[in-house]
Amino acid sequence: MDFLTLFGIYVVVVLTCIALVCRYSGQQHSPLNSLYSFALKRLSSITPKWLQTFSQWTLHRLFHQRSNAFIYLHILLEGAVYAEFTYEVFGFCREMDTTLISLSVPYILLAIKTFFFYLCIKTDPGTVTKKKVAGQLHIYSYDRRLFHPGIICSTCQLVKPARSKHCRVCNRCVQRFDHHCVWVNNCIGAQNTRYFLLYLFSICAMACDIALLTVDMLLHVVLRTGLLGASYLDENGQRQPAGFLFVVQHLFLTFPRIVFMLGFLLFVFFLLAGYTMFHSFLAVVNQTSNEWYKSRGYVCQHCHPSTAADILCSPIPDHSKRYYYSRGVLRNLREIVFPPRLVQKKDN
Repeated sequence: MDFLTLFGIYVVVVLTCIALVCRYSGQQHSPLNSLYSFALKRLSSITPKWLQTFSQWTLHRLFHQRSNAFIYLHILLEGAVYAEFTYEVFGFCREMDTTLISLSVPYILLAIKTFFFYLCIKTDPGTVTKKKVAGQLHIYSYDRRLFHPGIICSTCQLVKPARSKHCRVCNRCVQRFDHHCVWVNNCIGAQNTRYFLLYLFSICAMACDIALLTVDMLLHVVLRTGLLGASYLDENGQRQPAGFLFVVQHLFLTFPRIVFMLGFLLFVFFLLAGYTMFHSFLAVVNQTSNEWYKSRGYVCQHCHPSTAADILCSPIPDHSKRYYYSRGVLRNLREIVFPPRLVQKKDN
């Protein structure tokens, strides 16, 4: 089995796994959960107890407690990509007379992305506090389907405003809660959703631009070396024309790091592009990912170990509208860019 076949199998397996995760994410009963339970049961019988304990502690530490690990991983992967681009691709592009303006775009996008990345990390997402809760209660009305009046958070001991949720990772209630993002080690809520969307758009643009410059470089290499018109001797000694697969394999062997970086960038781009489109859709209809999941009957098993705990999410016929908070595309987007201010009660 040659290298390209193995690489093709790897790509198919990865894409299949991503598709399955997207299809069944959040569902309590799904083929993925059944497969996971089966694999966990088999592995637990042969895995040492200390390794199981360590694995559970590590996963809990990474995904259910605040940690900077994914921020450091983000910076490491980004640094590796830019190091390879600067060290090899940049020089090849300059030899091909690519303009400095075109080559400077990835670095400009990196600066923009880093700015929004920092804002996502540092901006308070809209924490519900004793000082603010009176005003936050009047920002949104309760739809009495997903959000009900008079519900008190058992941890914060505060009345939960409509569209808020208690994040067990950050241990706080967040206004217009969307989700907790491990990559920025912060919740995404009313006050930083705009920065999160701009962060997603900028990182997609960054990955796409570097990928295009890399593809352009590799195409110039193929055209300059005349690979498309070349031929080779097969295992039987017969001369065969160099086709597409031969060219790709030749590029793999000649520029392994560059081609690997290109594959990684394409993988990241298509994965994040889909995620960005999903969040753009939510912004257009004025819905959070938390509301999107709950409106379809999905629950986070970490936040709600018992399905009975989510009984308040059962729909009421009079309030069954899925996009309850939508006020039209322009007003919805304006709400993302300019979050509603706290309603101050006037003293008589």
